[in-house]
Amino acid sequence: GAALALLAPNGSATADGPAQKYLILYKQHAVPGDAALQVERAGGDLVAAYGEIGVVVASSSRVDFASIVGRDARVEGAAPTSSYATRIAAVDSGEQQEGDLPNAPASDADTFSALQWDMRQIHAPEAHAITGGSPSVVVGNIDTGLDKDHPDLLPNIDFARSASCESGAPDQNPAAWDDRHGHGTHTAGTIAAAANGIGIVGVAPNVRLAGIKSSTDDGYFFPEMVVCSFMWAGRQHLDVTNNSYFADPFLYNCRNDAVQRTIWKAEQRAIRFAMREGVTVVASEGNQSDDLSHPTYDDSSPNYPPGSEVEREITNACVVIPVEIPGVIGVTAVGNHRQTDGDDDPDDYQKSFYSSYGVSTADLTAPGGDSRQPTAEAPNGRVLSTYPAEIPCSRRVEESAQPAAAYCYLQGTSMAAPHVAGVAALIVSRYGGASSPQNGKLRPNQVEAYLQQTADPQPCPVLLPATYSTRPDGSPQQCQGGSGHTSWYGTGQVNAFSAISR
Repeated sequence: GAALALLAPNGSATADGPAQKYLILYKQHAVPGDAALQVERAGGDLVAAYGEIGVVVASSSRVDFASIVGRDARVEGAAPTSSYATRIAAVDSGEQQEGDLPNAPASDADTFSALQWDMRQIHAPEAHAITGGSPSVVVGNIDTGLDKDHPDLLPNIDFARSASCESGAPDQNPAAWDDRHGHGTHTAGTIAAAANGIGIVGVAPNVRLAGIKSSTDDGYFFPEMVVCSFMWAGRQHLDVTNNSYFADPFLYNCRNDAVQRTIWKAEQRAIRFAMREGVTVVASEGNQSDDLSHPTYDDSSPNYPPGSEVEREITNACVVIPVEIPGVIGVTAVGNHRQTDGDDDPDDYQKSFYSSYGVSTADLTAPGGDSRQPTAEAPNGRVLSTYPAEIPCSRRVEESAQPAAAYCYLQGTSMAAPHVAGVAALIVSRYGGASSPQNGKLRPNQVEAYLQQTADPQPCPVLLPATYSTRPDGSPQQCQGGSGHTSWYGTGQVNAFSAISR
């Protein structure tokens, strides 16, 4: 017989479209007991329910699904997410007592240690003489997954706390969170590549890594994946997360748009939940050469599906997630090139040409590389880290006796943030306590205080390098602030040795 058309609650026939994911945001930070039934009645399926924050992930092919669900007086907003992804692009001051976590030193004598200018720049080898971190500390790398077979990561992978959030619900099958993009494996190596005689040494080579896949294999981060990832991190009581990506429908998420506001609120709730559970959240600032504290123009969003970008004027009502959520530690990038401001301070480094910044968003800076300002120590200007052997990389090195041990040079604020996440893990390892309340051995605000108070201050440059491009609106990049905090460098460049030997 003929198929019957589904009827909406008002009795009118409705059409089906392609199945897509939705975020349902409830007014209360709780999910009603009948949520699954209400989703089903609206023509959808419940994918995941995050009761701690009042968010549901659902799937439906009903074109009017969001409007039907939104008629429930308990619902604040319902938004489809299929068109709303962003894609990654590489380009206390007193003395502190040591904690009671196990710590051991680590060496920096692996095959490619000599190529790790970035580790020397943040004084990681000196820190490793004291501690390489504690295996009791777990860093969640919210990214494209990580290569579960890479011999430089394998000793430190926490399989029990790794998951894929690609569906919007956690999947612990290692095949699901394996990295088929490369980006997540690179950031993971910077955090915690093992000091095992091969390849490179991470900032915290003795800590554990949880891979949390928060994207498609093409590197698109959808909102339901980001919500799931932070909920997983909080529920698993991870100590630190690294976030080298942007979430949300647009690079800048404008809260005066109902759909964007629903997604922004859902993601904000998930990030705050993780922080309440003791997770220190580190995020990259972005590669748009833009001032996030004074945005004016965006021509890069939405970037999914490809070709959907539109030009639009934006204001401070538009935010970048996760870096602009209060409590998140924002990281800009520097290269190995020193500032030419005449004071001869060896610790004054130049902001990378691509790095975004902002007086209200930049908390710290770290090496992300700068291909336009190579040096003798960093001949191609980029950062070397682990990479899946099967994924092409134009600047690749590999272990001759270990075919699976591949490494790649990349640059970006994506490469800067994991340096800070690694130092955060060293801080928790050194000063955290196994008997501390909640998880995390050390609260996020304590970790951030250590990071900021032990950083090497970076002044605004006297001269703007000729290698710099303009901001997206055509205006020049400008550094603001004084000796204690600037829009380009926050409180300064992260210093691993100072952070664990204060």
